[in-house]
Amino acid sequence: MNPELLMLEADHDLRDPADMLVIDRVAKSVFHLRGREGKHDLHSAAWFARNRVELIRGITVAAIDVERQQVVTVGGSRYPSWHLVIASGATAVRPDIPGVEAALRLRSFADAVAVKMAARYADCAVVIGAGLIGCEAAACLAEQGVATTLVATEPVPLHRRFGLEAGEYVAKMLSDNGVRFAGETTVIGIDDTGVLLGGGEAIDADVVVTATGVRPEVTLARAAGLVIRDGRIVVDEHMRTSARNVYAAGDVALARNTTARRHIPAEHWRDAAQQGYVAGLTAAGLDACWDRVPGFSCTIGDYVLKYRGWGVDYDDSRLVDHHNGFTVWYEADGNLVGALTLNADDDLRRAEQMLTASRGV
Repeated sequence: MNPELLMLEADHDLRDPADMLVIDRVAKSVFHLRGREGKHDLHSAAWFARNRVELIRGITVAAIDVERQQVVTVGGSRYPSWHLVIASGATAVRPDIPGVEAALRLRSFADAVAVKMAARYADCAVVIGAGLIGCEAAACLAEQGVATTLVATEPVPLHRRFGLEAGEYVAKMLSDNGVRFAGETTVIGIDDTGVLLGGGEAIDADVVVTATGVRPEVTLARAAGLVIRDGRIVVDEHMRTSARNVYAAGDVALARNTTARRHIPAEHWRDAAQQGYVAGLTAAGLDACWDRVPGFSCTIGDYVLKYRGWGVDYDDSRLVDHHNGFTVWYEADGNLVGALTLNADDDLRRAEQMLTASRGV
């Protein structure tokens, strides 16, 4: 495993936040698979030059020396780091299936390029895993004219996260976009012709994509002795870790949200970007904290699901139908903890206001 690091380091005084070094790690992209080419760079070369930021690509970090405040690369180079931000992201989890090495993943831009190229010459595809990425990937493949089957152990897509009623709507959305859903089943083998399901059914597939979750990349942090909980680096509302002048943000962080009054994981790139912003401001000596209500959107064809909430377990859900969409309200101990919407932006704004007002009660 070759973990990489997003690092901010000041050569001199952090009161001048322009004196920084950045080691870049490419984030995942589903936009390419959708045909939205856009820009793939974090910023333009001119932006880095204008802000006096040195960008070093192709660096693999071997260790973080907390005592000496240095970052050590595989080649043995050492970079002093008066302030360090760890944003090492997450690694896609491969299911334990015979032949899984033949399947593609969708975690990075390179993965998206590989899937899109394979789809050009494919008639049929199977996506394993019916989470957010699995649903989006299946819809994207179907949009390109590939007969696509989405396979999952759950009875409906997104079942574990959002419940049966919401999942039934998502299954219909996928069907409307040409995706067949095969639920309550497992893949027991992958070969050149496709996949074999636990019930004995064989599904032809020129392309197989696994979307079976991710694992936060805490290898460097654990070796450095940082406090880890539930597989993530524990940070406060300012993104500070247990080590002096070391911060963490994104998938890898379990951060305290001041509005929620609890530690919650960030599960979307927008939340990761906000945490990185807070970490940078804190490192520069400014007062900043993570207080926004997390949220995300998921695009399935022409449908756009939107969520606001704490991403925690719920004990009750209530679905409200609208003429062209729905809202699902999620509660725990009688308190709102999240809302999932389709074509109901008023409810989404209302949910965010209620979550902010409740302050994690």
